[in-house]
Amino acid sequence: MPFDTPLAEEIWDKKYRFRSEASEDADLAATLDRVADAVAKAEKPRNRKIWRTRFREALTDFRFIPAGRILAGAGTARNVTLFNCFVMGTVPDSLPGIFDHLREAAITMQQGGGVGMDFSTIRPSGAPVMGVGAQASGPLSFMDTWDAMCRTIMSAGQRRGAMMGCLQIDHPDIEAFIDAKRDGARFRNFNLSVLVTDAFMEALEAGSDWVLTFDGQPYRTIPACELWDRLMQATYDAAEPGVIFIDRVNALNNLADIETIAASNPCGEQMLPPYGACLLGSINLARLVRSPFEEGAGIDEGEIETLTETAIRFLDNVIDISRFPLKAQAEEARAKRRIGLGITGLADALIFCGAAYGSDAAVSLTERWMAAIKRAAYRASAGLAAEKGPYPLYDKAILERPNLKGLDEDTRTLIETHGLRNGCLTSIAPTGTTSLLADNVSSGVEPVFAFSYSRKVRQADGTSLEEPVTDYALRVWQRLYGDAMPPEDVFVSAQTLAPQDHLRMQACAQRFIDSSISKTVNCPADIDFEDFKNVYREGYKLECKGLTTYRPNAITGSVLSVDAAPDTGGPGETPLIPRARRLEGATYKLKWPPSAHAVYVTINDTDEGLGPQPFEIFVNSKNMDHYAWTLALTRMISAVFRRGGDVSFVAEELQAVFDPQGGAFMDGRYVPSLPAAIGRIVAEHLGDSGNTDVISTSRSDAACCPKCGHKALIRKEGCDTCLDCGHSKCG
Repeated sequence: MPFDTPLAEEIWDKKYRFRSEASEDADLAATLDRVADAVAKAEKPRNRKIWRTRFREALTDFRFIPAGRILAGAGTARNVTLFNCFVMGTVPDSLPGIFDHLREAAITMQQGGGVGMDFSTIRPSGAPVMGVGAQASGPLSFMDTWDAMCRTIMSAGQRRGAMMGCLQIDHPDIEAFIDAKRDGARFRNFNLSVLVTDAFMEALEAGSDWVLTFDGQPYRTIPACELWDRLMQATYDAAEPGVIFIDRVNALNNLADIETIAASNPCGEQMLPPYGACLLGSINLARLVRSPFEEGAGIDEGEIETLTETAIRFLDNVIDISRFPLKAQAEEARAKRRIGLGITGLADALIFCGAAYGSDAAVSLTERWMAAIKRAAYRASAGLAAEKGPYPLYDKAILERPNLKGLDEDTRTLIETHGLRNGCLTSIAPTGTTSLLADNVSSGVEPVFAFSYSRKVRQADGTSLEEPVTDYALRVWQRLYGDAMPPEDVFVSAQTLAPQDHLRMQACAQRFIDSSISKTVNCPADIDFEDFKNVYREGYKLECKGLTTYRPNAITGSVLSVDAAPDTGGPGETPLIPRARRLEGATYKLKWPPSAHAVYVTINDTDEGLGPQPFEIFVNSKNMDHYAWTLALTRMISAVFRRGGDVSFVAEELQAVFDPQGGAFMDGRYVPSLPAAIGRIVAEHLGDSGNTDVISTSRSDAACCPKCGHKALIRKEGCDTCLDCGHSKCG
């Protein structure tokens, strides 16, 4: 099963290929064999061969894609969990209890699980702490300890940790929580979401006041519209916090009779009870379309249903073979057997069928495909219940839950007769990395983000090569029609769609999903603030369970540039310009906020008849912490300057440097590192404004990737994904 793209092969090799001292996966086929064999071991011995074959067939051609944890860990005997994400237990309002839960989160993340927490149970800042004569520091101060823990765990492992922090809309510290991400250095390892209740939305609609309370005690009253505007302004400016309509989440939960949900996993597709876990996999719709681009293009619903049946059994088996970081997580997972089967490749499948994302035709096709998956999922779970027994906490009252009332009578009869093996069945997760693995199909329910772009691939000698990356649907078009231009009315991207197109598709898919959907509603940078606020109110009216938007802004990132750096020649190819005895230049004072001492950057110019050109650079400061690397940096940059030519790329490369410890705000703009700040000075000296924004041929908005450092980190599915190295915060 060869890869279509070098990027897919690279991701398999780095993230999912198993290697040990004794053996390794020889190729992708060996990886899929390992996974199918491990999952089939949950079957009775006499049935294992049959189901191993079925599972392996489903994995072929990426028709069914298990989540990355399963691909990387199943069959390896490693001490890791196969569950992607967890919601931790209810955080108690006591110092010992808080730090017990911090320890549990650390253990969970150490084994590879992302975590979500509701911090609403911690008393607000300034509240009295009885018995010690002190005042509480509030939930945000304890979130700082979680953030530091995540950074520490990340530094010890191979994957960046992911966390979701939630706070109720009526918590007295909600305003500070809303504004927290304006500080680009705080909560870097958190996604944040506000838990918005129906009561608040009613107060907002009525123009009423809103009371902030804790433990039944009112603290203060503010106009609901004022708090909403504050939330919207923060999201408009910084893309966070997101919004979870928490009452709707609980009202539509299959298991509402036996649990209460107060938080989500890091990317928002799984709203979970305390110690709940999400186990994920996706049906790849793009691989199921027959006769793409032809008049009769479509997906056979019988094929969807057969594949769904296999996928449900596969995920149910993973519950039995997985390790769990905590005993409470194992008990919760096995008592309810919750799984999250979703989709990926939706946008590409729609393109194959001639339906533009967000159009009436796209909504109609999505409804048909999602209805087929839902019907098959419930039938498969009922069949498993007949064979293996229902989940331990099964109660036939589940048939009265909203998600089950819309099922056809035959499916309801099966459930009435046998019960259900799984309490919740469907969810649509971010599939950033696994979609890249599957030859760059469109992710989840998202539109195509960019049909083509270039990524930098670092070579063994330290140089980089530009490598084109093309969306799966466009590659199929090019194979069939060569250089013929694809129809622009069908090949639409996230950058060209209106927010309402995103909302229509999210709301359409949500009607067929038990849990939730990880989705980002892309908004143009110049969207009017009132129109932006209406995106959230419309999403609430369309019965979405939560919303995440992204609008290009100075805090979260600038525009991705796909222009290749100019070739400056190697040693011996370009003669060094000799240094004159006296050079003219300028010294710039740089006040780097994390440092107590100013940094002085001196750039001297030479003039060889073509006007002033930079010749050398010096960086000086009383702070000696950075002496070695600043000396090395200035010597290298000066060597580049002395070779002449266009050296503007130096400023661009410096400004792309990301410091994992955090950057700082300078002149109202977030600068990701001290080298990036020096890069701004170089750009200024060269006559540029120092603004890092560059118009991209793909119009893709990106920030600096924490793994490779390139300006290629984009937000989709509520998750950060790098277009260059494939790094994903959630996948």
